[in-house]
Amino acid sequence: MRDDLMEILVCPVCKGTLELTVTERDEREIVTGSLFCKACNFTYPITETIPNLLPPEMQS
Repeated sequence: MRDDLMEILVCPVCKGTLELTVTERDEREIVTGSLFCKACNFTYPITETIPNLLPPEMQS
């Protein structure tokens, strides 16, 4: 996931702000990490550069 996506990403449930935590980064983008919504108290994972922004009930 590119850093500049944080300017447009919001929680898919409440449209609130997401807090980024980076676990692994390469020279171009975030490889693994998470996006946390305080309002929903839910963490969306970033795996292999792809943020999983499916609502909580649709994640396995």
